[in-house]
Amino acid sequence: MVRRLFPRSIRARLTAVATLIAALVFTVTSAITLTTVPDNLRGVVQARVEVAVRRAASEARTGELSPALEPPTRVHLLEVVAADGRVVASSHSVPKGLQVTSLRPPKADTLYTAERTVYRSPDEAEGHYLIMALTVRTPHGPVTVYGASSLAEVDRALIWVYLLVFVGTPLVLVSVAGIAWVTVGSALRPVERIRTEMAEITGQDLSRRVPVPDTGDEITDLATTTNDTLDRLERSAETQRRFVADASHELRSPISALRAQLEVATAYPDETDWKVTGERALAAADRLTGIIEELLMLARLDAGAVPERRVVDLAHVAQEQVRRREGSPVPIVPNLCAAAPVFGSTLQLDRLLTNLLDNATRHAAGRIDLEVAVEGDKVVVTVTDDGEGIPPQDRERVFERFTRLESARVKDKEGSGLGLPLSREIAAAHGGSLTIADHSPGARFVAVLPLYGPP
Repeated sequence: MVRRLFPRSIRARLTAVATLIAALVFTVTSAITLTTVPDNLRGVVQARVEVAVRRAASEARTGELSPALEPPTRVHLLEVVAADGRVVASSHSVPKGLQVTSLRPPKADTLYTAERTVYRSPDEAEGHYLIMALTVRTPHGPVTVYGASSLAEVDRALIWVYLLVFVGTPLVLVSVAGIAWVTVGSALRPVERIRTEMAEITGQDLSRRVPVPDTGDEITDLATTTNDTLDRLERSAETQRRFVADASHELRSPISALRAQLEVATAYPDETDWKVTGERALAAADRLTGIIEELLMLARLDAGAVPERRVVDLAHVAQEQVRRREGSPVPIVPNLCAAAPVFGSTLQLDRLLTNLLDNATRHAAGRIDLEVAVEGDKVVVTVTDDGEGIPPQDRERVFERFTRLESARVKDKEGSGLGLPLSREIAAAHGGSLTIADHSPGARFVAVLPLYGPP
């Protein structure tokens, strides 16, 4: 099992990442500080002493050296010593215990630098000095110019630098980790509330919704999308429950009728006309088969199943429908274009026309008009009957599954209420639509599908 480099918790991961980034930044910054700041601080002191030493050396070369030297600010000692050890010139104040003559430059006109620590009495602090020496030739012989400046301010500054680097950096990293932990926790708190609410939502109660924070950020969008999904899920679950209930009811009727017929025939075999009973049983079985086939096709459409598709000539399919219905009590008057190619399933498109024509046959009074036309990049199929029509307030309701208007129940007690919903689902699956247009008398169903190929 491979060990995880980071913890599973998002809060812990983000805290770790923020701390690591901060540690990297502070490490690089500290390294740069420790390599540059000490040299820069000493460089300032060294430049100050060097200027004083070279100025005194220049005066000694020209013989203009004064016995009493005035060192610049923060240069604590300036002294000129002859080759025999005699002090030729010196500043007024000399740091106690500081011996500079121990630094003997081996070459003339070359500046030498050293550091000295002066140990005083236990009651006094030790002194840390930067000493520079330069030997030059003068009219009276070679002399050595000494300059010294205290490094106490540099040492104090370096102490603060070391404290900031070695003590401040860990404290800052701990602070960064704490701030990241609290901030991420605060940001993820709405997510935890959403998770808790989602864990309590069950299939039996889909009415609950997750809380939507008013922060206006991505978590607000997540909560809003989650609630929208729950809305759709609730509607889908309600539709499914209603669908199952209606399907159970519709299937129960023919099964009950079939069972009653068979029970009567079995109870009174000698008085039963078995031919008639068989025909009625077959009719009930055919009705069950039709309902099951429509339910199966609806289930496949709901699941997004894509059957084998090819180019289908709707005009030819409509012509076959008219041919199969020759001799029907209600004649079909076709008005078909030469060709109306669409890309789709032959079985489903044939079922669409079958359902529309069956519905029109049940309600027509004298005739049915079937028209297939190409309009621009669309194929328009129109089925019109001359029956009682459909009220405007019911024109969408008839496309709900298992919905049957009162007039339909009176004319056809064997219907299932699935034909029109299935036809609309087929049209939608082929990128089209099925609607009811205004027409009087009767009803007019209009199916619009995309034309295959150029218009």
